[in-house]
Amino acid sequence: AYVISSSYFDTDGFRDHSAAQKVLNNAKLTWNLDDGSKINWVTNYVKIHADDPMGLERKDWQANPKQIAPYVKNMGFNARKDIEQTQTGVTWFKPINDKNELYAMAYLGNRQVTQYQAIPNGATSQKLPTHAGAVIDFERNYYGADFRWTGKELLPNTTFSAGIALDNMDEDRQGYNNFVMVNGKESYGVKGDLRRNENNTLWNLDPYVQASWQFLPKWHLDTGLRYSNVHYESDDHYIVAGNGDDSGSTDYQKLLPSVALGWEILPELYTYASYGKGFETPTFTEMAYNTDPTKSGMNFALKAASSDNYELGLKSQNPFGFFTFAIFQTDTKNDIVTAGTRDGRATFRNADQTTRQGLELSWQQTIWKELNIQSSFSYIDAEFDSHTAEIANPNNPTTPYAKAIDKGNKIPGVAKNQAFTRIAWQPEQGFQAGLEARYMDKIYVDDINSDTAPSYTVLAANVGYLWVNRDWKVNSYARVDNLFDRNYVGSVIVNDSNSRFFEPVDGRNFSVGMSVTKAF
Repeated sequence: AYVISSSYFDTDGFRDHSAAQKVLNNAKLTWNLDDGSKINWVTNYVKIHADDPMGLERKDWQANPKQIAPYVKNMGFNARKDIEQTQTGVTWFKPINDKNELYAMAYLGNRQVTQYQAIPNGATSQKLPTHAGAVIDFERNYYGADFRWTGKELLPNTTFSAGIALDNMDEDRQGYNNFVMVNGKESYGVKGDLRRNENNTLWNLDPYVQASWQFLPKWHLDTGLRYSNVHYESDDHYIVAGNGDDSGSTDYQKLLPSVALGWEILPELYTYASYGKGFETPTFTEMAYNTDPTKSGMNFALKAASSDNYELGLKSQNPFGFFTFAIFQTDTKNDIVTAGTRDGRATFRNADQTTRQGLELSWQQTIWKELNIQSSFSYIDAEFDSHTAEIANPNNPTTPYAKAIDKGNKIPGVAKNQAFTRIAWQPEQGFQAGLEARYMDKIYVDDINSDTAPSYTVLAANVGYLWVNRDWKVNSYARVDNLFDRNYVGSVIVNDSNSRFFEPVDGRNFSVGMSVTKAF
C-alpha cells in the first residue's frame, strides 16, 4: 500500500509583513510480507518562508491590529524566517510466534533554519563583543532508533516488553550581524559579519521495560520503568577579543517509573487511575542564549525539570453518547520557563516549583439521523508554587534581566478555561452544514501577571456538498471564520521585555474549496 501527497500554501497574511509560503511533500509505503512481518516507510519534506510582523504593545494592537510593530517598521529590519526539513523513517514488526514479537524503528533527518531578527546595532546589543548577532543560521542532522521485544503469557495474563531507544543530534550553528555598512550607515535585513560559530551535539541511550497484567477479568495493571540519560556538548569556534571560549557540556539522568490501574465497571463504563514521573531536559533552543545578555555561549545553568503526574479518568459509551472525563495534577520542580524575550530572542530559566491541576471533559452524540454534536471543556489552574528570585542586572539594578516571581502568580500563556462545541449535519453524501463556537479564557502575558490577553468567543459556519459515485468523491465547501468579526489576540509573546506581547489574528474571513478523490 502507498500514500503520496504534495501541497503548496501561500498567503499575504492578515497583518502587514506577515506573508508566508509552505511546501509539504509526504509519502508512505507499507509492505505486508509472507512471514507475517510488516514494514512501514515514511518520508516527508517541508519548506517554509514566513515574514515576521512581531508582537504589538496593547495600545498599538487596539489602534490597528493589522500593523507591523512600529519600531520594527521604522528601522527596516525585514524580520523573517526560513525553514527547510527532510526526514525519513522505517518501522519493522515481526511476530516470532504466538507469544513473542519484535519491533524496530529507525529515523534520520536534516533541518536548516535561517532567521533575521529585529535587533539594532546598539551599545547594549550587537555592539557588545559577546553578542551573537541578529541572524540565526544553523543546520541540524539527527537520527535515532528504537528496538523492542514483547512477550505474552510468560506469566499468566501478563505481557512484557523490553527495549532501548537511541537518539542523536548534531547542530552546526552560526550567528551573524543583521546589517552591513553602506556609506557609513547600517543597512538592516541582510547578513553581515560572523558573530557566533559552534557545533552542538546531543545524544541519549534510554533502556526501558513495560508490563501489563490483567489480574482479574475486569481489572488490569500497566507499569513501566525507563532510565533517561541525556548528554549535551558544545564546541565553540568563535573565539575573539572580548568573546572567549564558551565550550562546555552537561548531563542529565533520571529513573522514570509509571503505573496505571484500569477497571471495566460495566461493558459501557471504564475508569482508570495513573501516576508517572516526568523528566524534561532543556532543548538547544532553550539553552541557546544566556539570561545575562552580556555573556555569550550556551546557557548550561539550566536544570532539567522533574514532575509528578497524577490522573483519574472515566469513559462511557451509552445511549446518551460517548463521554470522557479526567482530572489531573502535575507538580514540577525546576520548571523551565521563559526569562524574558529581549531583542527578538527568548531566554529561559528554572522556576523552583509549579503546579498544574484541572479537568477535561468531552461529549459526542448523534442527535437525530445525521445530525451530530461534539463538545469539549478544559479547566487548568497553572501557577508558580514558590518564590523565584530575580536575575539581577549589575549595570542597572532597577531593571533586572528577569523579575522575581511571587508564589501564587499564574503561569503566563495558559488559559484557565477553554470550551468548544460543534453541531453538524454530516450524511455520507449530499448536503452538509455545520456551526461551531470556541471560547478561550484570558491569558497572562508575563510571570508577574502585569497584563492579559482578553478572553474571547468566536463562531464559524460552513456549508458544502459531498458527491459520491463509485470510486469518485467530490467534496465542495464554503466556510466563514470569526463570524462576528471579533478583534482578539490569538497568541502572546511571553515576558517580552518591550511589552510587545500581543499577536492579533484575522477578522471575519471566508474560504471556499473543493477536493476530488479517486480510489483505485
